[in-house]
Amino acid sequence: MSLEVEELTPREVVELLDRHIVGQSDAKRAVAIAVRNRWRRKHLPEELRQEVSPKNIMMIGPTGVGKTEIARRLAKITNAPFIKVEATKFTEVGYYGRDVESMVRELVENAIGIVREVERTTVEKEAKQKVEEKLLDLLAPRPVAYDIAANEESDVDHYEKTRERMRGMLLAGEMEQRTVELTIEQKGSPVMLGGMGMDQMDMDFQGMIEKIMPKSSSRRELTVEKARSVLFEQECESLLDKDRINEAAIELAENQGMIFLDELDKIVASEGGKSADVSRQGVQRDLLPIVEGTTIQTKYGYISTDHILFIAAGAFHKTSPSDLMPELQGRFPIRVELNDLTKEDFIRILTEPKASLTLQYTEMMGTEGIKVDFTKDAVEELASYAFQVNQTTQNIGARRLYTIMERLFEELSFEAPDMKMGSVTINAGYVKDRLDKISGDEDLSRYIL
Repeated sequence: MSLEVEELTPREVVELLDRHIVGQSDAKRAVAIAVRNRWRRKHLPEELRQEVSPKNIMMIGPTGVGKTEIARRLAKITNAPFIKVEATKFTEVGYYGRDVESMVRELVENAIGIVREVERTTVEKEAKQKVEEKLLDLLAPRPVAYDIAANEESDVDHYEKTRERMRGMLLAGEMEQRTVELTIEQKGSPVMLGGMGMDQMDMDFQGMIEKIMPKSSSRRELTVEKARSVLFEQECESLLDKDRINEAAIELAENQGMIFLDELDKIVASEGGKSADVSRQGVQRDLLPIVEGTTIQTKYGYISTDHILFIAAGAFHKTSPSDLMPELQGRFPIRVELNDLTKEDFIRILTEPKASLTLQYTEMMGTEGIKVDFTKDAVEELASYAFQVNQTTQNIGARRLYTIMERLFEELSFEAPDMKMGSVTINAGYVKDRLDKISGDEDLSRYIL
């Protein structure tokens, strides 16, 4: 089994990203080229293919301008295994290699989920047929002494006719509320040895522990409707070829996996040589072999990181990428800077994306029977507040819009269920009435907006 790399041109990738993210064209172009390079590599001769490594990307820019969203949307577009990790996570739990390797294991878990979903579609038809037969066995169990050779032909015919009648009723949905008794198996809870979790054990030992974990089963009375769902999951699980899935997932993670390494600037050592800096330097050293390319053991098999695409991001306010270890710098040859958001950007963010904030709130209120209309001057006013508060307090980029919109809709969200039906026009005056006092008080806006 193999999952094909999406045959998207760089222009098509940028167009798809534009549906959800405003601006930042340089970053979009960089990741679009990286995706196309994966497709190109796939079509190279085998010998050359192994020599072509991904050109890892470093995004530099303040918080809330789209760094994470670009990487996340890219993974969805290409259906590639993707995980996001914070570099600071490794300083918190210790900076030894096993901790850093955990992000690759997490990537494999993500790939397992993707492959399972694909494989599951191939067994669903057979699983449904098996579920139907099992439900019939529960609804019309065969007699204990049922044996065609030992029973009268009329008895056999009677049973088969009863079963077929039951099948017709089952398919027609007439048996959904009938109850049946079902055996449900459950795995034992994860083992803890000396405070050490399963993910920290040696891979071989972990596999052995999982195999000997006790399984418990219980008998439960369920409606046919609920029993069908439980049986379907059980049958799909039994029909899946786990070895095949594991092998395909490893291949998928190796060739299409993406790891988004956020807050890379936080592991830059400052001058002075404090103990925390030793930890940060240690994280860089342990990241280096993974980004350069190494082989890591997981419970599903060995995975090579040679062709995983790493996208790093950081604000680098007080530091610069040149403060990283030279070897680590060299593993991120593509550098793109993301810009601060302007008022015009905020206007576009509020209206242009496929699931813009104005659309989200309009639809949410629509569930209560309230029709909400945003006027053009209201959108401009909201953008002005977001830009102004970001300039006078901490700049958190597009995230500022979430807090502003929540504040704007606080009263309406509370009152909507009691209004039953109605319409609300949100214009510039409406926005000013609810935000002017807060945004004007700088100390207050620090905590509310």
